[in-house]
Amino acid sequence: MALVYDFTSPLWKWEGEAAWHFITVPEPVSDEIEFVTTGRRGGFGSVRVEVTVGATTWRTSLFPDSKRGAYVLPVKKQVRDGEGLAIDDDVAVSLAIIED
Repeated sequence: MALVYDFTSPLWKWEGEAAWHFITVPEPVSDEIEFVTTGRRGGFGSVRVEVTVGATTWRTSLFPDSKRGAYVLPVKKQVRDGEGLAIDDDVAVSLAIIED
């Protein structure tokens, strides 16, 4: 059975020139994900997940962000547009770790 986490966190844009948008996974959830995925993470420490925001579900990877001390969830333009999300919006997320 997949581990599922529900949380709300704001949408933000990467500080660089790229147009990447992310949601930071709260630190307690990030800590638990790090613990339960020990030895199973991919490149750059990534964790494969299935995410639901509103009516949209997609698969992606979480990435550790040492600056924030937590994982970050990339949110593609198609999801942002489809769910009407803007920077600084609080986003309700349901996140399931994909078990291989």
